[in-house]
Amino acid sequence: MNQKEVALPLWRQLSATASIVQAVRSGVSGTAALEAVAPQLRPGVQALVFHVWRNLGRAEALRGKLASRTPPAAADALLCSALALAWDEAQAPYDCFTLVNQSVEAAKRQPDTKAQANFLNACLRRFLRERDALVVSTDVDPVALWNHPLWWIKQIQREQPQHWQAILKAANGQAPMVLRVNQRKTNAADYCMMLEQAGIAAKLQTGGSIVLQRAVGVQQLPGFAKGLVSVQDAAAQMAATLLLDGMPRGTDQRILDACAAPGGKTGHLLELSDGHVLALEIDGRRTDRIRQNLQRLGLHAEIVTADASQPQTWWDGRPFDAILLDAPCTASGIVRRHPDVRWLRRESDVAQLAAIQQHMLQTLWGLLRPGGRLLYCTCSLFKAEGDGQTQTFLTHNTDAVLMPSPGHLIPRNGAKLGAVPDNEPCDHDGFYYALLQKRMA
Repeated sequence: MNQKEVALPLWRQLSATASIVQAVRSGVSGTAALEAVAPQLRPGVQALVFHVWRNLGRAEALRGKLASRTPPAAADALLCSALALAWDEAQAPYDCFTLVNQSVEAAKRQPDTKAQANFLNACLRRFLRERDALVVSTDVDPVALWNHPLWWIKQIQREQPQHWQAILKAANGQAPMVLRVNQRKTNAADYCMMLEQAGIAAKLQTGGSIVLQRAVGVQQLPGFAKGLVSVQDAAAQMAATLLLDGMPRGTDQRILDACAAPGGKTGHLLELSDGHVLALEIDGRRTDRIRQNLQRLGLHAEIVTADASQPQTWWDGRPFDAILLDAPCTASGIVRRHPDVRWLRRESDVAQLAAIQQHMLQTLWGLLRPGGRLLYCTCSLFKAEGDGQTQTFLTHNTDAVLMPSPGHLIPRNGAKLGAVPDNEPCDHDGFYYALLQKRMA
């Protein structure tokens, strides 16, 4: 926390944090909920709510020990937020007594929690008195241990029996800040020297991505405003290279980025290709993000607000040479960066999203020329959104050939798990990649 954040009353930050937790529980994304927070509060609140989401399973288990029944939604969000922040004294962002006092103050100040202020005070004071015993009593609860919903834990156990513990542990860590160098303007080695001269410690990973030792504001990155570099996870940086490697790079090449926002992969495609790129995004506000990102990079794509699964509304009938389908998914592979996702998703979402992915994959396949490539990817750990999807598609499309692809990339924080290709970076989010080529007629 910087001095400006500390100067703001902590009870206000805790109140905003609890409101975001409550919003996510009701189905609102954490990103959207954070955007509604006053700008002067947002940095401190984001740090607090990320801590809460990474400890919410433990907090809910503790609340179960402290209260005979779940309190009203607003009070429960505040109680669980306080417990998530204070249960592990070594990791607590503030002194635990201060957190308790200020949480009770927050309850007193808000109309929807004022009536439960004494109840919250009693629960939290008891927690401070009996902390060690209460924590031990919740150690038998897998949700408390792993801070993920039980259905999520069980699914990872089934699908990754050798790595499930490491995956869940990595998901609860903090993701590094990773950079992608714009090869049209510089190269990774030279940019590392620029970072060193700027006093920013960094490491060049296999594959060309750059990991910063400590995150910094993008305005501190040398040449960021001039488009020398972008912030993008190492696994996400594989997309453009996988799709384009070995393909002709002429100006007549037609490339579709089917779900393009916020434009990171679109920019990378344009950095590597001289072809025509059509970037689609169904959300008009997110389309603006694509435009802004490309403008900073000094690159141009045809940007259209449209639903990729309804080509009759946007396609001109000319087949594409390459298609990138970064399909809507559970985002189960990027919970390091979006820790709210685990509490936002429901078990039924996996099948619903898999059906959308299947429809999009089948629809866009018809827009690809014979000999062309389609890269299907999701930032998901679940096989229904990865290997399962690809095998179903191959069964129903005999004109499709699966080319060498990474498949499921297991998220890790620097640790090598299992047989890892030499060209794979050692710190990345969870992703899935399948490169499909259409047979010549």
